[in-house]
Amino acid sequence: MPEDSQKEENLFTIGFYNLENLFDTFNDPSTLDDDFTASSAKKWTEKRFRKKVKKLGRVISNIGYEDIGYVPVLLGVAEVENARVLEALVNSKFLKKKGFDFVHFESPDERGIDTALLFRTEYFSIINTEAHPLYLINETGDRDYTRDILHVHGELEGQSVHVLVNHWPSRRSGTEETEHKRIKAAQKNIEILDGILNDHPEARVLIMGDFNDDPHSNSIQHLISGGLYNPMETLFSKYSGSLSYKRNWHLFDQIVMSHNFLKGHDNEFRFKKAKVYNPREVQEFKGKYKGSPFRTYVGKKYKGGYSDHFPVYAIFEIKS
Repeated sequence: MPEDSQKEENLFTIGFYNLENLFDTFNDPSTLDDDFTASSAKKWTEKRFRKKVKKLGRVISNIGYEDIGYVPVLLGVAEVENARVLEALVNSKFLKKKGFDFVHFESPDERGIDTALLFRTEYFSIINTEAHPLYLINETGDRDYTRDILHVHGELEGQSVHVLVNHWPSRRSGTEETEHKRIKAAQKNIEILDGILNDHPEARVLIMGDFNDDPHSNSIQHLISGGLYNPMETLFSKYSGSLSYKRNWHLFDQIVMSHNFLKGHDNEFRFKKAKVYNPREVQEFKGKYKGSPFRTYVGKKYKGGYSDHFPVYAIFEIKS
């Protein structure tokens, strides 16, 4: 398994990964998690859960490793059911010696899936954490319960940074029909960003997540209009992305940042590059889905893979 190696440059990986329905095997009567029990059609057993956790841990330990020789110091995640599955993940074979902890709040999402931030305690210390609800109204005038926006303020190697972890409303009812919900999510992030900058005008802010929209989409363009830079724009094409749907590539998983990460000179905390982590072992090997993320299920059919998303990550240099 990857071990942190000695290197000349003080480089660090920060990433995001949608873990595709990381549920435990217990039925929670307050959420729609019935598919993820041993008695369901998907036959979600403890053995399958442990296998998925181990495989995800292996992927996480390799994100950015070829670039800098370090396991990620921060990783936003989506589609986790609760603290129990996060405990299993950070204590799994490939992560248990890396000193990971996590920030997580239960959100009101109807399916019971949340966001979280994994962090390595050797490098990152928590200053403050908060969950910001996203209030949406559905077609019938009732509240549409979705994921909160996780806000973590901490210090990475002595450098203050704010991280917002998102999982925006899906396109399930149609891209155009649901677009207003993701624009509302973008507006909420801008509101949080403005609050941060009002208190600390030079604050460094990273906004990451599964936005369920591509870099050119109206919601993402609205988000970066709040004074942010999106390095993921150049990574997206019809041949590559972080997920594939009906043989079309999308880059829903993105990390955007405040412009002070881009300053070239006299910059102690600087952005270097962004990538999609998509080596062959996390891809479908053959068939019509060849090259797409190797997922755990296709419908109710168990495939035994990792996730239906590739992780994304950014490399930063911190000068001590």
